[in-house]
Amino acid sequence: MVNYHLRECLPSSAELPDSDDTPVDNELQNLIPNLLEAILALFWNNRNDWFFGVDMGIYYAPSQPALVPDGFLTLGVERFIGEEGRLSYVFWEEDNISPIFALEVVSKTYGGEYEKKKIDYAKLGILYYAIYVPTRQYRRKRQPLEIYKLENSEYVLQPNAQVWMPEIGLALGRERGTYLGRTREWLYWYDQQGQRLPTPEEFAQQQQQRADQERLKAERLAQKLRDLGVNPEDI
Repeated sequence: MVNYHLRECLPSSAELPDSDDTPVDNELQNLIPNLLEAILALFWNNRNDWFFGVDMGIYYAPSQPALVPDGFLTLGVERFIGEEGRLSYVFWEEDNISPIFALEVVSKTYGGEYEKKKIDYAKLGILYYAIYVPTRQYRRKRQPLEIYKLENSEYVLQPNAQVWMPEIGLALGRERGTYLGRTREWLYWYDQQGQRLPTPEEFAQQQQQRADQERLKAERLAQKLRDLGVNPEDI
């Protein structure tokens, strides 16, 4: 953990670049973390003590360039900062709270996910680091999803494809599903019982199904009353 003093002498997020200007070469690098954020926004809709960044720079020292995971989660910070939100995640503006989870989605252009970034994220104290390979042609010798936990300043690969993270209160795993009309394998959050949390689209469908079922029950009850010679509107 890096400690800062004389905060007023440090640059603000408005003064720092909000991107490393490196374009993603695979749209899944944004879609996959965007889905994880959307699920959290639904599941934690009553919580304001978390933030999930997508393709956002993390500044941990004034003299160092930003680190830019495809996605990261921080607990214990304000979810919303002003109307425009965060430009970047700046340690000295966040009480030096490190993200607890970082995600890299491997694309056709290798970015050191298995070597350099593991060292960088370990230095920041990021407890969990996940590397996802969405297309097997990129890294055939690697598992599709590898989740590491920081132990004694080094990342240790966790067993199983779905890993429970008690400090977050969720597990991360992968399975086939549909998001924004696209059916393929996605990353999802799971509860402690291994039940997958619904996406916003799935939640809306579930709500619609419940509403349809309630309407049908009401219609059946109304018909039974009519069969008994009772006008439902008189009740």
